[in-house]
Amino acid sequence: MEEQVLAEHCRQGDNSARKELYERYAGRMLSVCLRYAGDRETAEDLMHDGFLKLFDSFDKFTWRGEGSLRAWMERVMVNTVLQHLRKNDVMNQASALDSVPETYDEPDSSTIDVIPQKVLMQFISELPAGYRTVFNLYVFEDKPHKEIAQILGINEKSSASQLTRAKAALATKVREWMKRNA
Repeated sequence: MEEQVLAEHCRQGDNSARKELYERYAGRMLSVCLRYAGDRETAEDLMHDGFLKLFDSFDKFTWRGEGSLRAWMERVMVNTVLQHLRKNDVMNQASALDSVPETYDEPDSSTIDVIPQKVLMQFISELPAGYRTVFNLYVFEDKPHKEIAQILGINEKSSASQLTRAKAALATKVREWMKRNA
């Protein structure tokens, strides 16, 4: 079924269309949730919550061309995860990586290209929740620090600091991986 037709059938409450939507996009939506949640069980729960929100809010979806359905779904999933993180106050939990320096040597892009994407995503998932959330919003959602601070209810400088620390922790993991796998 074409994306626009699928969206319209979902809007009308067609359960077979909803099933098709779920089967077509669940993998992608799970990966979005995993980026933020850090563990598979939580990510799966959040993805299911996100799909329930999607099914209840199709009247808010506006078709804007091919890919707009997936983009809207991803936005709903990210908002679902962020709501969960705010509710659980992850941004104010103490971090085990507070000793991570504010400066670091960034690995060159040719080094990172050698590392499998699955490994990089694992490294991201291992970051403390606050670092991981800021990193994801900045890198994958292309949000500026001002907007990240508003979304998460933190100071703009805290957002920048957490991003720097996330990058430093990731750079360390990349260097370690390269030493083991060179």
